[in-house]
Amino acid sequence: MHDELVDHLTRSTALGRGEALRVIQDVLAYFDETTEEYVRRRHRELQAQGLVNTAIFERIEADLKYRAVAPPELSLRQLRRIVYG
Repeated sequence: MHDELVDHLTRSTALGRGEALRVIQDVLAYFDETTEEYVRRRHRELQAQGLVNTAIFERIEADLKYRAVAPPELSLRQLRRIVYG
């Protein structure tokens, strides 16, 4: 699985094959999170940092543009619905 990427990482870093494969699997698992799961997780994390919803939803809206596979743009209202139903 992902042999070409594993080969690239072992050539361009100090990682061994097993380590490179683990890194790839971790990254893929991170980006496997759905948009809804990401929004809910980030909301909890930012809320735990003491941010208020206005700032939280603006931050999430901005962050979504930089996900590996950018989801469709979501309005602040859509983000709230993901969290609160």
